[in-house]
Amino acid sequence: MSIQAGKNTITFKSFGVDLVGNLYLPEDFDENKKYKSIVGASPFPQVKEQVLGTYGPEMAKRGFVFLGFDYLGMGDSPALPGEFKQSRYMFRLIENTWDAVSYLGTLPFVEEIHGLGVCQGGSIIATAAVTDHRIKKIAMVSGMMAADDFQWSDREVANQLIASANASTQKMYETGQADYIAPNVLTDEHSREEFVDLGVNPMAGETYDYYGRDGVKGPVAVPNFTNMHIGDQAMQSLISIGEHYADKIVQPTLIIYSPAAFTAICSTQFIEKLTNEHEILALEKFTHVDFYHKPEAVNVATEAVAKFFNK
Repeated sequence: MSIQAGKNTITFKSFGVDLVGNLYLPEDFDENKKYKSIVGASPFPQVKEQVLGTYGPEMAKRGFVFLGFDYLGMGDSPALPGEFKQSRYMFRLIENTWDAVSYLGTLPFVEEIHGLGVCQGGSIIATAAVTDHRIKKIAMVSGMMAADDFQWSDREVANQLIASANASTQKMYETGQADYIAPNVLTDEHSREEFVDLGVNPMAGETYDYYGRDGVKGPVAVPNFTNMHIGDQAMQSLISIGEHYADKIVQPTLIIYSPAAFTAICSTQFIEKLTNEHEILALEKFTHVDFYHKPEAVNVATEAVAKFFNK
């Protein structure tokens, strides 16, 4: 494999197919030296050019090898034969992550592997690390590790989501055709005003400014991204309950979040259950999505992660 400083497009095997990733290397990269590495896990329903495309160069700038990749069926990575694109299944995300760790372990210039997850990626990294001790430390930013109260507090709504997902699953089985929906309500066609006026998302403005048609990392800015997803998503996301594994994590852990964010409970309830060595960086002045792309928030987060992984 020919690689150089900066961004390198790579592939690695998972579920028998080639997942596509970007491997970010430090500016002064020397293949004869040893580097600490990071496997990145992205928010739902992102591809590698979004948050990971922001954090990758920042962590490489701080001396790390960083791997951001498209999960099975997402972005530039294929779906399995007979399956559909935009099928981000939780348990497969964990296995894809284990395979990403295995890939990093084959690189002769990698001496240590850490995990960094943002939003849903926090749950992925935390869960993957429970039984993968090749991952030496983990860090989560705006992490959605504790989903019980966040997703199940209104059982009626949860059951409505399940019913819709069940119907979509049955439809796809019977027709053999993909059934695409907008699980976050936001479509690729919404204007900002249309989406905010729906009143269905307390984070509507910042969500649109990132994911929307005119957003900084929406489908126009990132052509291999779409807000549409396979309709069975609720059957996957509603069992993304990482807090139930929190007391099993042995790796040193860093949690970065905003107490002012609507999603703060997804970090705080996870923190309450940790029994390992851990550190908390609570930054009131930022929102959940600020950590995705706002320069000041990203800089604070990546500086803290680099310091933590270098201890």
